[in-house]
Amino acid sequence: MFAVGAEPASSLGSFGLLVLAVGDVARARRFYEEAFGWRIAVDVGVFVELEGSNGMRVGLYSRKDFAQNTTAPALPSPGLGTTSTELYVRVESVRDALDRLVACGARVLSPPALRPWGDQVAYATDPDGNVVAVARHVKEG
Repeated sequence: MFAVGAEPASSLGSFGLLVLAVGDVARARRFYEEAFGWRIAVDVGVFVELEGSNGMRVGLYSRKDFAQNTTAPALPSPGLGTTSTELYVRVESVRDALDRLVACGARVLSPPALRPWGDQVAYATDPDGNVVAVARHVKEG
């Protein structure tokens, strides 16, 4: 076991990109640009890649085109449910970040609360049902 962000002694790989399947790439792009201010690094129509200030990248891939690379279709949007994906984003103010998410079209799942691991976290969904957690570390375990 190793600490989050620490590189293990003999790594077999390193994190490169998280890709979310979305119903409408343009809508998803606007959502994440407006919610977090991430810049567009790649835009090829059916796929957009956004980059955060720490170099973290999130890809948004058209759900109907997703199978071009995987050869397996992405599951349909869950409607009022959620996907099995969670994007955990560190922010300075959980309340402000949650308010921005809601203004951009997110649905709140859980309001800000102190979690057992020492983070204050709120949970919401993006317009496609992907879970977006906004978090701030406030105390040790």
